[in-house]
Amino acid sequence: MTFYDFVIVGAGTGGCLAAKTAANLGLKVCLIDRKREKEIGDKVCGEAIGKGYFEELGIKAPSGPEFARIIDGADIYSPNRKTRFRIRSEELVGFVINRHEFGQRLLKEALDAGADLLDHSLVKKVIIENDFVKGVEVKSLKTENDFEVYGKITVDASGFASVLRKQLPETWGVEPFIRNEDTELGYMEIRELREQLTEPNYIRIYLSNKIAPGGYYWLFPKDGTKVNVGIGVQMTKNFPDPKRLLYEHVLTSPMFKEKLIKGGTWFIPTRRPIATMVGNGIIMIGDAACQTNPIHGGGIGPSMIAGKIAAEIGAKAIERNDVSQTALWPFNLAFIKRYGKKAAGLDVFRIFLQKCSDEELNYGMENRLITEEDLLKASVGEPLRLNITEKASRVFRGIGKLSFLRQLNFTANKMNEMRALYDNYPSPEGLAEWNAKVQRIIGEMKAMNF
Repeated sequence: MTFYDFVIVGAGTGGCLAAKTAANLGLKVCLIDRKREKEIGDKVCGEAIGKGYFEELGIKAPSGPEFARIIDGADIYSPNRKTRFRIRSEELVGFVINRHEFGQRLLKEALDAGADLLDHSLVKKVIIENDFVKGVEVKSLKTENDFEVYGKITVDASGFASVLRKQLPETWGVEPFIRNEDTELGYMEIRELREQLTEPNYIRIYLSNKIAPGGYYWLFPKDGTKVNVGIGVQMTKNFPDPKRLLYEHVLTSPMFKEKLIKGGTWFIPTRRPIATMVGNGIIMIGDAACQTNPIHGGGIGPSMIAGKIAAEIGAKAIERNDVSQTALWPFNLAFIKRYGKKAAGLDVFRIFLQKCSDEELNYGMENRLITEEDLLKASVGEPLRLNITEKASRVFRGIGKLSFLRQLNFTANKMNEMRALYDNYPSPEGLAEWNAKVQRIIGEMKAMNF
């Protein structure tokens, strides 16, 4: 039986930042991961992250083996590929990384700060005593032995399938399960092309509900002639296999006939963060708390922000000898202010895009019913405000597609309504009433008909 201040389950980007931050604050930290130490960081994902996260967190930007490519912006293509929107903003400047090397660097920084690592160890169960999380039950995959690790605060950074979240008391208000319709199944491959892509500093995103139902497919240039190419599909009933779709509709291009380096499938939560990310003695971060971008599923940056906030808020709670849900509630407030409010607005826009047919997206982009400015505002979580003159102009251009325009306006209003609701995030006592209002907005969006 071992005792720590922080027990952190999952050595991903969020878990490592939490471990490093807590250890630097002088706390005793245990970091647990199912993978062997040298395998940590080897995760299937899109591998893109904004530059601003490194500046905000005060950590070194990717370099050396972990650096793959600078990103200057994004090109977004209509389903028929006849219209391209080039989206450029300071928030979109960033990097394509080599995920394994980047993860190994973050792990080293956590261990150098003083965190202990239990690698190749499977967390089986959360330990709850007197209505507080006290640690976790673990099985060593090296020795097959079971043991317990206790901590004043447990951080669940175990990913989308989180074993811990599902075991928490219902009275805490933590959502145990994530709906399939709010999840995408992604499949990606790293491929070597014959020659480098033109304009390799722009990531490419392709919209099409025929090719990628409820999601999109992408092409992210990496170092040299390597690319990250993949597809994500919404996990609605009878959803198609994304690997099959990628091979049928994307990899048929002659450019992909060269070397396949690796590929893989993973689950992507594409919704706003769970309503509360804390309970008595526990904080949830990263995919375990749905802290991703609902539009494109990117979660590396938000998870690192959450890890740092979790360690800082948790350290203060430990100092006051109060790790109750109320004492940890400032984590909810801080993360929602930093990212959750933006994600909630994007969740509304995500539902709108999933309802659009390819014909509507083609028409809307070609005739600028949706503009680059709209997509830019949506991508960075800003309110959409269409002035009267602009509305009148778009109606004229959109004759025959008035329902599409009406739903776009409806979506903009609901995005703003959701953001206002998140500006008034409640105390623990008001969570149920507040979340009912969130669900009402989501329900209205899902009931919207074109």
